[in-house]
Order: sequence, then C-alpha cells, then structure tokens
Amino acid sequence: MMTMMGAVPSDAEVVPLSSEANPDPEALALAGLTVLVAGATGGTGKEVVKQLVDLGVPVRALVRDAAKARQELPPSDSVEIVTGDVFQYDTVERAMAGCNAVVCATGNRPSPLDPAGPFNVDYQGTQNLIGAASNAGCEAFVLVSSIGADELFFPLNLFYGVLFWKKRAEEKLQRSGLRYTVVRPGGLKNELGAGEEEGAVVMGKAGTFGLPPKETPGSILRSQVASVCVKALREPDAANKVVEIVAKADQPPTTLAEAFASVL
Repeated sequence: MMTMMGAVPSDAEVVPLSSEANPDPEALALAGLTVLVAGATGGTGKEVVKQLVDLGVPVRALVRDAAKARQELPPSDSVEIVTGDVFQYDTVERAMAGCNAVVCATGNRPSPLDPAGPFNVDYQGTQNLIGAASNAGCEAFVLVSSIGADELFFPLNLFYGVLFWKKRAEEKLQRSGLRYTVVRPGGLKNELGAGEEEGAVVMGKAGTFGLPPKETPGSILRSQVASVCVKALREPDAANKVVEIVAKADQPPTTLAEAFASVL
C-alpha cells in the first residue's frame, strides 16, 4: 500500500529515516566553517580536503597548479580552487576572503637548487597565511609541522634548516592571537605496507618524540594526520596546543577528543 501524503504509515510499511533527522555529529561540529586549505595538492592536504568534503564543509583549495588540483582533488561543488603562492601575500589574502578557518599543510620539497625553499614556504608562506587569517577574523588555524621542530640537530634540518623554519612559523602562530593547533606528525606514510595494520593515533605534548632519550618518532598515515587536523578545527581541547602524533599498533584506540584532552 502506498503511503499518502500526510497519512500515518501502516505497521507493514518501511519509511526511510531522513539524514537530517540523524546528522553526522562530526559534520554538525564543523557547521558554519569555510576552510582554506593551503598545500591542498600535497599528500596530507589532499586528505584534509577529502575529509572536509565528506563532512559537507566548504573548502577553498590554495594551489600553484589548478589543472593538477582538478585532477587530484575530489570533484565536488564544495571545493573552490584558487591559484596562488603562499609566499605572495596578495594571492593569500585573495584566497582567504570568505573563509573563517585555515589548515596549512604546505611543505617545501628539498632541492639543492632551492636553498631558500624552507624559508619561503615553511616560514614566510605560513607567516602570510597567519597575517591574512588575522585580518579576516579567522576562527581556527591548524598548522601541520613536524616532530623534531624543537631540535636543531634533527636530521631533517640537513635540508636547509626545514625544521628550524617550521619552528619559527609555529612561534609566529602562537603569538598571533589566533585560536591555533600545531600538529607535529612523525614520519608520513601514504598507505600501509604489506602485512601492516593501522595503528592507533598516539598523541603527546611538544617534545614527547624525537632524538634519544625521547621516544622514537615512528610513523603515521597521512589520512590519520588529516583526521587530527579536521578534528582540531572545532574541538575545544585542541585550542592553543602543540601536539605530536604517531601511530602505534600495540596501543588501544582512543577518540581524538580524548587524545586532545590528554595533552596538557
């Protein structure tokens, strides 16, 4: 029997539940945000864009190559692609217009032909994003940095001081007055290797992982880093913290909200 408009369904009828009646709590938490993702075609940036799109959050992707972005980012009306360079303030300011949150997932690709790359991208570029976000009244700024940012002799600093400049960018963000979260992951992996299992995200305060006697940095999937970044946008216990994250197979899983709350 067909259900007439306004009629009460019989016991034999199955009426689908409206998605509006059972909204995704993660999507609800992010309601009202329009997020600028810098470095949107990088490995971590792509994962951030994908997860935001899946949650129905409008995204503005700041990229250097629009054609590459159209090929690699999710085909969605929720994603607006903007071409620019983070170390050119006018393009950053233009991209920021209308956004009220930022995820900075930029990263310089080490090259012997570009010794100024870490300064331009990891420091100057992030500083431009911070300035534009401050002028726009940004509600949240999430910066992807790296474990080892506090350690001058960490191996990554051999690449023209990349971690030195990441640390300087962290300090700029911390002094900006913006609500911030700095996410420092361990070694980044695109996918699991043969026989590997996805470990639980383990989160610690700044300086938990690094050179001995600190804990070994380990590794983590980019998709897990992206989940931490997305959660940080509105999670109250993520506000104004620097967190370090790795994945460990022998750890019991916890929610990201619990993980952020555990970092004091």
